[in-house]
Amino acid sequence: MSKSKQNLKRMFEAKSVAVIGASGDPLRIGGRPVAMIRDMGYEGALYPINPNRDEVQGLKAYPSIADVPGEVDLVICAVPGALVEDMLGQCAAKGVAGVIVFAGGFAEVGGDGVEAQKRLTAIARGADMRMIGPNCMGFANFANSMPASFHPAFARPMPKGNIGLVSQSGAFGGLSSLMAMDRGVGFRHVLTTGNEGDVGVADCLDYLVDDPGTEVILLYIEGVRDGPAFLDALAKARRAKKPVVCVKLGRTEAGAKAAASHTSALAGADAIYDAVFSQFGVHRVNSIEEFFDTGAAISVGGMPKGDSIALVTVSGGVGVLMADDAAARGMTVTELPQSTQKKFKEIVPYAGVNNPLDVTGQIINQPEIFEQAMRLVLDEGDYDAVVGFQGASLNAPENVESGLTMWKSLKTDYPDRTFAVASLISAEGQKRFEAAGIPTFREATHATRAMAAGAYFTRCFTTPFDWKPAAGSDAPLGNGTFTEQSALATLSAAGVPVMPTRSAASAGEAAAAAEELGFPVVMKILSPDIVHKSDVGGVKLNLASKADVEQTFGEMMTAVRAKAPDAKLDGVLLAPMISGGVETIIGVHSDPVFGPAIMFGLGGVFVEVLKDVSFRLAPFDTAEARRMIDEIRGRAILDGVRGAPAADVDALADALASLSQFAAAHRDRLLSVDVNPFVVLPKGQGAMALDAVIELKDD
Repeated sequence: MSKSKQNLKRMFEAKSVAVIGASGDPLRIGGRPVAMIRDMGYEGALYPINPNRDEVQGLKAYPSIADVPGEVDLVICAVPGALVEDMLGQCAAKGVAGVIVFAGGFAEVGGDGVEAQKRLTAIARGADMRMIGPNCMGFANFANSMPASFHPAFARPMPKGNIGLVSQSGAFGGLSSLMAMDRGVGFRHVLTTGNEGDVGVADCLDYLVDDPGTEVILLYIEGVRDGPAFLDALAKARRAKKPVVCVKLGRTEAGAKAAASHTSALAGADAIYDAVFSQFGVHRVNSIEEFFDTGAAISVGGMPKGDSIALVTVSGGVGVLMADDAAARGMTVTELPQSTQKKFKEIVPYAGVNNPLDVTGQIINQPEIFEQAMRLVLDEGDYDAVVGFQGASLNAPENVESGLTMWKSLKTDYPDRTFAVASLISAEGQKRFEAAGIPTFREATHATRAMAAGAYFTRCFTTPFDWKPAAGSDAPLGNGTFTEQSALATLSAAGVPVMPTRSAASAGEAAAAAEELGFPVVMKILSPDIVHKSDVGGVKLNLASKADVEQTFGEMMTAVRAKAPDAKLDGVLLAPMISGGVETIIGVHSDPVFGPAIMFGLGGVFVEVLKDVSFRLAPFDTAEARRMIDEIRGRAILDGVRGAPAADVDALADALASLSQFAAAHRDRLLSVDVNPFVVLPKGQGAMALDAVIELKDD
């Protein structure tokens, strides 16, 4: 383990904490960390630093960090921004493991603040000293009773828990803590990062994956600065089978701008973040409620071992609502076995017994039938998850005890199943249920939503996962500007199948080339300066004879010279007309955060309008390519529609994987690749690129 990583661990698990700028007033920013750490029962050493006082809040005070005896694992720097640089220098000289900088006015405000933050980063990294912030609220290690922050939420006792939260927003971290406390669900760590002058989301995520007490990870991010480190940490989490639930802001242009102004983060292309989450098994959510519900449900009740779900309800209408929601989220809602249906009909003849199983209002006269229904489903149905909707019954305090007894009995008798309860239950009742390991919701579809999220992680953790960012193709990438011919040749060398082509500089050469390829042919202008050839009359289709080719050559050269007089013309490119197959588009996008991403979608002229595309980060294998293919809305077209044959998806997956290896190998130089159309022929006949554009980054 590197010294930098050792110091990160020392900081998050500090055995000694110093507060620079410590105040005797427990309500001031410099006083709150002292009061909170002391009152929480922290067992390590706590050193207030204040040159003007001998004592702070009943603790011996020290004039400077240099005067503190022994090692200091963590310094909380609670001084104004103008003093921070000097304080960091003193901490580096002392050999402090890590520093939290509360002060703002750095990179988030731009201008001189950017340069000031760079100086802080240089001091910290020069000493292998980790720095959280500036412009942050610090963190809380609840397992060690160490709220290293000024946020009042961290002053409240936290139930023992296994959830780790990483947040680029300090206020969001505090809000999440309050939600957890109010619900009786415990966080182990809450780590906020602020401007990320040194310690970023990736560092915190990596730490939580290594932490044996953290079993569920929640991420609130606005942008990622170190893309490769973030991906490595996500890959590590997936291999460790630790579920990661994420709120990623900046889906819209307005949101991205707000995120940038908040913590100076680059939001990045949202479609690429979606690709990251899909590829690495992260569950993305869209609200604080869903964010917390999902993490709490997995923390409390675990994850279903599969996708099948049974629904038992006191309301037929709510049962249908849950079934629709579960199915829409990828759960399998299969009918109950006929024997189960028959047995429950004998109990309640007019019950709905498919799935959901509706016990009906008869439960008012026979309260015991809900448990009978549950046990029938569990004994005879092969379901991984069971959600029980009990209406308003658990809102009555007298029903909470009996209901809890039933659910605890079910959980004990069927330990391999995952349960969730939905009812208009009080906050105190919900706490009691979840303390017993039974996730509980007031909204029925929130229960199915949580079960689906758990099943998603189970699928991810049982699916082979391959992430080798250093892998890549040894196919060469030339220099300069690419013509269509050189682009196709480059891709062919990289393992992407392309159509056969011939170039010609005269009408006679063109006719001979066409005859060699076989009629009919397509003719395209060959120029490094013209990307959209059809716009200048540079594409002609279905040329059926030598005479057609010779005549078209002259007409094309005249037309293109007239519309693009400054373009360099190298002649024409000829290729056989390809009929049949499905037109798709494949390409490479160089993301500034994560590097090369491969795009796939249905091709043709409407691709930018329909936007039916998926992305993956390079490199990946054919199994990941298939998952990428399966994500587009028009996937069924590749299986053949209206009598058309099924397309060669194997060849398509091979091409995507090969392109990803090529892109990964040339990530430093490759700006983009656009292959449209990439025709996928009928199954067994392969696939081929009909056109290609390659752009390189500026030196």
